[in-house]
Amino acid sequence: MAKQNQTLGEFIIENQSEFKYSSGELSRLINSIRLAAKVVNHEVNKAGLVDIIGAAGETNIQGEDQQKLDVYANDKFIQTLTNRNIVCGIGSEENDDFIAINSIDENNQNKYVVLMDPLDGSSNIDVNVSVGTIFSVYRRITPVGTPVTIEDFLQKGDAQVAAGYVIYGTSTMLVYTTGHGVNGFTLNPAIGTFYLSHPNMQFPETGHIYSINEGNYAHFPQGVKNYIKYCQEDEEDRPYTSRYIGSLVSDFHRNLIKGGIYIYPQTAKAPNGKLRLLYECNPMAFLAEQANGLATDGFQRIMDIKPTELHQRVPIFCGSRKMVEKAKEFMKNA
Repeated sequence: MAKQNQTLGEFIIENQSEFKYSSGELSRLINSIRLAAKVVNHEVNKAGLVDIIGAAGETNIQGEDQQKLDVYANDKFIQTLTNRNIVCGIGSEENDDFIAINSIDENNQNKYVVLMDPLDGSSNIDVNVSVGTIFSVYRRITPVGTPVTIEDFLQKGDAQVAAGYVIYGTSTMLVYTTGHGVNGFTLNPAIGTFYLSHPNMQFPETGHIYSINEGNYAHFPQGVKNYIKYCQEDEEDRPYTSRYIGSLVSDFHRNLIKGGIYIYPQTAKAPNGKLRLLYECNPMAFLAEQANGLATDGFQRIMDIKPTELHQRVPIFCGSRKMVEKAKEFMKNA
């Protein structure tokens, strides 16, 4: 049973038997993510003191300008996961293609692939707004001992064995699930240890916050426009409060604690939405469902979508159960 102020390491060991495949490998993988997160956190907290903010001068596969910290975080997570000989493949939002990990051990039996957004919301670094890391873990489907293929990465979200995020904010937290609820761990920077601070995190069944970039209102589908009007109506339990940070991890984390819905729909400019299915939507959907919430593209469950490409985008509505269900009604009836 989770104990308040238990360290992340203690928690992983105590709950290892709950992992779907209890070989110790997944435990070591989570520990590696913890280590990389501490390194990135240290660098994020130096922003403004050293030359790590601003654009790196390159663009990623999506055509987005890479920030210096994007590149740094990407390198650190890949380096940590590779050097500790834990995974057989890595997919990153910052890389054009997946990375096959060639083990130094010829008898390596690594079974897991990791997909990640190494620094979500990095454009906010310059203005000292919270950013985060998102990760998703799958068990490979090709034979162990052979090179990974694209099929190992193009799995439905329902096949995830672990997912989570790290939020680098006023405090640094690692929040994750292995399919047995959601737990949050806060970093004590004085000693570099994560402690269980938020056991068994749950979305309130409903909330009073809606998070969407209303600057794109004119380009939203009619169902989304109708839902926003509903949120703004002066009724007994409304209007709701509009809160949008522009960092998925930050918006999701606030809504998880306070109750709310996060929406990034398709628009005229982005007909498939903006967020990536494999790096952002699937891990957040897994967390949402494990925390008594819901995640949908407006019509179907996010984790039922079969990916067709590594950087596929989808619309997303996720958060408190009743709010997501109401948004789906408006989408269906538009």
